[in-house]
Amino acid sequence: MDKFVALMRRYCYDYTNCQDFAACDSIMVPGYTLHMGTHDLMGRDEFYKPATQKQFDQFPGLVLTINEIITNGDRLCLRFSEHGASVRHRLRRAAWGGIGLYKWDGERLLENYVEQDYYSRRLQLASGQPIQVENPAIAPWDTEPEAANETAEALVRDALSTGTLLKSPGVQFDDGGAAGAIQQILAPTQVRINDLFSAGDRVAFHIVQSGHLMADFAPGHTDLVGTEVLLHMAGVVTVRNGEVTAGRIIRDRLGLKRRLDPPAARGAV
Repeated sequence: MDKFVALMRRYCYDYTNCQDFAACDSIMVPGYTLHMGTHDLMGRDEFYKPATQKQFDQFPGLVLTINEIITNGDRLCLRFSEHGASVRHRLRRAAWGGIGLYKWDGERLLENYVEQDYYSRRLQLASGQPIQVENPAIAPWDTEPEAANETAEALVRDALSTGTLLKSPGVQFDDGGAAGAIQQILAPTQVRINDLFSAGDRVAFHIVQSGHLMADFAPGHTDLVGTEVLLHMAGVVTVRNGEVTAGRIIRDRLGLKRRLDPPAARGAV
């Protein structure tokens, strides 16, 4: 088994699914940093663990399922689903997707740019109607590293900068419409690429997109349409024959909604 993949297996099973913070210490360096939405949690013990404990408290039976792994040996992208029952919502159940881009030092994890579809989770917990957990990867722990592909990276960088990647017909967003129609959130004006790497014909990225809010994400609030907003997202796409042919993107819809809502309307998830 590839050493990075083996580390991620420990991350998923020994730490996350067992909720064992002792295992976490051997998997992450003390300065481990997590970037998600507008949050940058720098410090495994000071910030990361307390934030994660809140998730474990809300979902004591939380399960992490692996949907896909890509790696070039130096970097690794994990596409995953989390699912469980919330004790804060009368044990209503939910399943939501996520994409994380990991860095390591050859032994332990250093940093992760990640987004999770907490917006979909919120809708499911409110309605009491969970969506199906995505199909697990058949053999994620047998994933072999593939060489980085500079040509594919350059194509994706250009497509992100021009906004054309987000219009590719083969790219699926968020929960794929299972918890509602695919939302047109903003008309993009520019993008900041926080992280991007490739493995074979796959390219993973984390970006912050700037643009003007569209009516689809502001029902009943026409005064907000056209507002300049930021939207964080993580994605992994396939590049073949010089074009993006498939992919998955998770957008921080909940973070944006919270920034748009007045304080009194910001409910806990």
